[in-house]
Amino acid sequence: MAVVDAASLGVEKIKAPSLFLALTEAGRAAGDFISLQGASPLLSFAPSGDGHPVMVLPGFLAGGGTTSPLRRFLTGKGYDTHCWGLGRNLGPHAIGPEGELLSQRLESIYRKTKRKVSLVGWSLGGIMARELAKRHPKYVRQVISMGSPFGANPRANHVWRIYQAVTGQELDPVTMQEAFDNLSEPPKGIPTTAIYSRGDGVVAWQVCVEKKAKHTDNIEVYSSVSHCGLGVNPAVFFALADRLALPENEWRRFDRSVSLWRQYVYPSSGH
Repeated sequence: MAVVDAASLGVEKIKAPSLFLALTEAGRAAGDFISLQGASPLLSFAPSGDGHPVMVLPGFLAGGGTTSPLRRFLTGKGYDTHCWGLGRNLGPHAIGPEGELLSQRLESIYRKTKRKVSLVGWSLGGIMARELAKRHPKYVRQVISMGSPFGANPRANHVWRIYQAVTGQELDPVTMQEAFDNLSEPPKGIPTTAIYSRGDGVVAWQVCVEKKAKHTDNIEVYSSVSHCGLGVNPAVFFALADRLALPENEWRRFDRSVSLWRQYVYPSSGH
């Protein structure tokens, strides 16, 4: 199945997910968490890492606690895993002027470990991770986003009004089109992977897909996976382990063709 990004569809054609998907988010997220418990033995076969640092950024209005299951998994795989350490993700209010606090956090990890940091971001956290990599490429090894709406239409979701109210930042696709076009550009020269589900009930999956470039990739997980369940889903965990385990200078795109189970769990990958 081919990956279709926001640019090829056109901004005006991308809408927020259906009301059905939105209303079933909580139940499906619970199912994702339950499936994670049952899949623990299978995840032991996921690739282990080389010990490099990984910082995990939470979604909008969420705190570091929501990424605890993911961070425990990555730590168990041998990574030097870090919480973002900035409390609830309130957008600009959480990261300080021009992202100063988040930049300081990244630099601190880099200088302490003396190794480039991989950034994993859930939803808004993924947008921040991509922008952080653009600002500080010398500190970043790779970026992985999970259900992050960095694409063309900032209102193709069910939370944009809440975001505007909390942050004071207007999400107008007409007056701020240039800014959002820049947001959709991936970090130059840094491997960047987008993980998404067509069953996302919070944001339109089309705006969570990376543009085709030399160092970008897209991994679709099966459509029952919810937006709120991306951080507790075994298919997402395996994909993250696969990406993070790649040698720093030997990055390649995810290959779903190597096994039948991958073809079932990951309906599409690449571009």
